[in-house]
Amino acid sequence: MNVKYERQMKKGILEILVLKLLDSEEKYGYQLISELADRSEGMFSVKEGTLYPILYRLEDEGLVVNYWSEPKGRELSKKYYSITEEGRATLAEAIKLWEKFSENVNKILLNN
Repeated sequence: MNVKYERQMKKGILEILVLKLLDSEEKYGYQLISELADRSEGMFSVKEGTLYPILYRLEDEGLVVNYWSEPKGRELSKKYYSITEEGRATLAEAIKLWEKFSENVNKILLNN
């Protein structure tokens, strides 16, 4: 696939995917990176430099919050992110929009 188009498509959906992953449980950054890659069969393999600006934007918008875990033994403290109620409402709207968007794109792309 043309890298330019793939990058544009990914940019538009990553925030929604991060919200969706946080909807089930709070996670720290590396968990999000791993789960995005695993669940997408590598399509959404992102680096920290991509993920953290997304998390910061979501925080600025009030869609996620964070806290630091207490260190246990040799384990270091981790920064966990969780979705807010506003984030859940935004996620629900985004999913509806994505369904409509993909339906209409498919009408054009798959219509012979």
